[in-house]
Amino acid sequence: MYEGAPSGGTRRQKLVPRTRKDVITEFRRAEILHAARAVFAARGFERATTADIARAAGIAKGTLYLYYRSKRDVYWAALRHGLQELRRETRRAVNAAGSIEEKIRAFITTKVRYFEDHREFFKIYDEEFGHAVARQVVPREFEAVYLDQVRMLESVLQQAARRKRVRAVRVDAAAFAVFDLTRGLITQRLRGWSKGTLDQDVALVFDLWWKGIAPR
Repeated sequence: MYEGAPSGGTRRQKLVPRTRKDVITEFRRAEILHAARAVFAARGFERATTADIARAAGIAKGTLYLYYRSKRDVYWAALRHGLQELRRETRRAVNAAGSIEEKIRAFITTKVRYFEDHREFFKIYDEEFGHAVARQVVPREFEAVYLDQVRMLESVLQQAARRKRVRAVRVDAAAFAVFDLTRGLITQRLRGWSKGTLDQDVALVFDLWWKGIAPR
């Protein structure tokens, strides 16, 4: 958290130290969300209860309600935490990559690896978030996270188009195609439908997409 502090006509910022209460609250929320992801993954949203989550977190049910008003609030908070973490990791990987090809491969690889390392998150994301999208009841902040990843790809493709590294295509459509192909690959691998290694599967998805936009 930052506070503005005017000085000599300029506006300086100083870091406000976190209090002990802030640290405890952050730690307790993290414990609850970690437990919630495991419970939702094992029991599904409908069968899971706040009592299950509190028990898994090692706290009283009443304590859980000090941080979240309902089971759905806990669910969305767990989903939000995972999506934000995934977005940060993906952006770091894409920014660190060099060429257009390397950036797209980094995007695909990072997302697939994240879900493979956090399988409990995949379950709540795939089953519950997918249903929410179909019912058009997704909170705007989650739509923003989704679109942020697409915009990241669009920016990469726009730079590549200016350098004549890709054909003249609609970069928004091409970006959505990468995103959707990646999600399909994640589903295949986590459901055990793929027989290839991670590198082989990423190469296949990339080649299928790249052939559609590479210069001819």
